[in-house]
Amino acid sequence: MRLALACLALAVAGCAQLPQTPPAGSEPRLSGRISVTVAGDVHNRGTGGAASFELFGGPEAGRLELTSPLGSLVARADWQPGRALLRTPSDERRFDDLDALTREMLGEAVPVAALFDWLKARPWPAAPHQKTGNGFEQLGWRIEPRLPSLVATRLAEPVVTLRAKLDGGDEGNP
Repeated sequence: MRLALACLALAVAGCAQLPQTPPAGSEPRLSGRISVTVAGDVHNRGTGGAASFELFGGPEAGRLELTSPLGSLVARADWQPGRALLRTPSDERRFDDLDALTREMLGEAVPVAALFDWLKARPWPAAPHQKTGNGFEQLGWRIEPRLPSLVATRLAEPVVTLRAKLDGGDEGNP
């Protein structure tokens, strides 16, 4: 949750920002608002944060950009097979994969590769899933898609809840 909290702090403080990346011509894109909450317990306070997002490319190679409520780009993650790169206004860090990046920055792994399908209200084809009354379960997460919104809850402790609401853009593109 440190990344989400850092994004919020940067937005409020009006700190430096990353340069905007011009949109690619026909690159698939999902965009909207996202929030991530990690539940607390009697020993630890819960954490969370929210930002606008743009998700480009696909699970194998792509980019996730997080922006402040004022529109400043405060974090960008780029990935391809064998590497993931996180850029913030003050830092650049390399990771072996997306799971390692999200685990380091959020304290918990978030399956970004699966988000491409989850945001389109369908299971990720690279892993088994089970249907539920309001959606499906996959990778230890309960997914409740209600287009243009999504609620994904990790079933293991600590409980992680990811909420996303899509806005205009190319949600329908593969």
